[in-house]
Amino acid sequence: MNAFELEIFEQTSSYCELRLSAGDKPPKTRGLDRAAVDDLIALVERDYSQHAVAQKVFGAPQLRDLGTRLAAFLDGDQRWLTAVLDSPPGSTLRITAAERLRHLPWELLARDGSYLTVSGHAPLLPVRAVGTNAALKAPVTPGNRPLRVLFMATSPEGVEPVLSYEAEEAAILAAAPRTGTDLVVEESGTLDGLRFLSLDYGAGYFDVLHLSGHATIGGDGRPVFLVENELGGLAHATADQIAQAMAGRWPRLVFVSGCLTGGAPDGGTFPSMSESLVRAGAPAVLGWALPVGDVTATEFAAELYRSLADGEPLDRAVVQARRHLYTNQRSNWHLLRLYADRSPLAPMVTPRRTKGRARIEVRPADQEFLDPQTQLSRVASRATFVGRRRIIQRCLRTLEQAGGGDGPAQALVLHGMGGLGKSSLASRLLERMPTHQRAVWYGRIDLIKFRELTGKVTFATMEQQIEASTLLDDDRVPLATRLRYLLRAEGPLGQTPCLFVFDDFEEGNLDERDGGHVLSAQMADILPALLTAIRDTGSPSRVIITSRYRFPAPAGTRVVVESLETLTNVEQDKKLASLANLGPGSTVDAAIRDRAVEAAAGNPRLLDWLDRIVTDTRLDVDGLVTAIENEADRFRREDILATNLLDSQPAELRKMLAKVNVVELPVPVETVHALHDHPEATDHIARAAQLGLIEEGTDPETGRPRYYVSNVLRPLIRPLLTDDEYVEACAAAARSLYALWVTDPATAKSGS
Repeated sequence: MNAFELEIFEQTSSYCELRLSAGDKPPKTRGLDRAAVDDLIALVERDYSQHAVAQKVFGAPQLRDLGTRLAAFLDGDQRWLTAVLDSPPGSTLRITAAERLRHLPWELLARDGSYLTVSGHAPLLPVRAVGTNAALKAPVTPGNRPLRVLFMATSPEGVEPVLSYEAEEAAILAAAPRTGTDLVVEESGTLDGLRFLSLDYGAGYFDVLHLSGHATIGGDGRPVFLVENELGGLAHATADQIAQAMAGRWPRLVFVSGCLTGGAPDGGTFPSMSESLVRAGAPAVLGWALPVGDVTATEFAAELYRSLADGEPLDRAVVQARRHLYTNQRSNWHLLRLYADRSPLAPMVTPRRTKGRARIEVRPADQEFLDPQTQLSRVASRATFVGRRRIIQRCLRTLEQAGGGDGPAQALVLHGMGGLGKSSLASRLLERMPTHQRAVWYGRIDLIKFRELTGKVTFATMEQQIEASTLLDDDRVPLATRLRYLLRAEGPLGQTPCLFVFDDFEEGNLDERDGGHVLSAQMADILPALLTAIRDTGSPSRVIITSRYRFPAPAGTRVVVESLETLTNVEQDKKLASLANLGPGSTVDAAIRDRAVEAAAGNPRLLDWLDRIVTDTRLDVDGLVTAIENEADRFRREDILATNLLDSQPAELRKMLAKVNVVELPVPVETVHALHDHPEATDHIARAAQLGLIEEGTDPETGRPRYYVSNVLRPLIRPLLTDDEYVEACAAAARSLYALWVTDPATAKSGS
């Protein structure tokens, strides 16, 4: 975009001079009547106050009139704006002015009834310049890689409303599906957390720092950002304190996405937080002049980072994001303000097809939690996860602890009943520790399965991978000794920290004893050896276990247990916001919806299941909800739903499920038909999948659907078959799978 410089120079207490320059050309100058300046400021303070703007809807003529007055003020009799506005593809207008004039809403500039900042032909981007009129800084070379964003949301206890920071994170991630965005999240919401994370990655690593939270005006009249203390309570952070945390490691852009972060308090008497951050060294800062809603802030951020990730210059990206809000009739489109030093507002990264452009190599953590039968993810994705903020903060402190006290814990156990999201929480923790390699096992583990470790992590060199494989395969040496050699500083994983995850640990890794649970014989060899090796080598690697049951920690090791509870009201509200049938705006009968939510008792998996069936007119939804309500034990309500849902289906559909259940792995649709030779088999399959009674996945080789009976139903449907029927179903499944997978696998893959 074309660059222009506009300076409002207050020469005396009664006389101002306006200067407009472009490049090396001499500036144009003209005098300004100070009384006219004071009148304009008074008009803005009356029509653009927090209260006045809050009362105006999109397209309010008062704001357009105010924008016209601002444009006329700059244009003057000499029509200065004409040269700026008639310069495609648009212009950046750096405005240097005293506090009260810099505080004016230049984003509203309008001419001939149209706002200039959202023009499709030649948009104008006002930039509040901070610093002297010296020459612009040297050009910046864009990184030949995806955009890197450091995201920190703050949510102190007791501060209302609780923001949808999860939705903002998800929107940023989803905004650039073509190029991807490397989004690193600081979870503590503290200044110390921000300091340590920026220090860990170093200066120049991140392109953007995104701070999301509430802001207000402190007791001394200066703006403050509401952050968390080490316990999650409220703390106030000034611009100076944020700058101290960054210690000069500024990225190219800081977005302080909070109310009042871009507006100067007391009519410009004090600088805005955004301006103060630029003065502290940040090259460019975005902030909101007045209170802004979650939806507007999230939409702007997503569109901004989409453009930046595509390789657009910063000035163009801000224009496009603002235009997006305007096009979608967001009434707060004009509240976003950009402050900057003399650095070029240039691209941060190269376009997608640039030769040699690096890629994001770490896949989403939810893809590590695939069901071994269906190959479907068993956890909430990064985009759908909500809540658990305090427990995540505690878990991360446990996993990242380097020493002190009793020494670091070698393992973290996520304990709780089914459906509470233990596996989803484990996935979230992996996302929050991107510097660690991931090795995830599901269900029962023996020594053979454990040796798959070398295929689950990426070693620094091929030689290290070979050495690790050799160590794990050498049964002549005790496993604890082999693991110590693997994890010691000079070992194959000595410089590669890992998170070893044992998911659904109760499945085959625990035995009942004296009313409790202890490690099974196989796991009693593996887990103590692994934890002892981590302890003895001082390795930063850690173990995460998800389990319904508690068990004694291996002798000499330190294990921290975090028990999950049902969702809080705030967390449940966020969860419901993502559900089509139980969430706000649903057309489901309000009484049924409220009862279903209450019956789910804060269990996220039960909420998902109820959301799936509550609109089904062929079900007695009222009866199903009543059955759940009548179960006093809230942790058994998922089983009650499964039982009643199954009982409500035709006998032939239930028998189909029982027959498919004889094969404990996903089977293609041809095998389902072979097992269930019924004229309505296709309808039965579709109905069972619709209700969640059968899991429908996709075969990774053929791309065709395959089916697997949910584990919840297994104990309920086995009695539906006689012994003879069970044997007959096994034989039918064997014949079908042999024909598909052995006799003619090519036919099976082609789908013919």
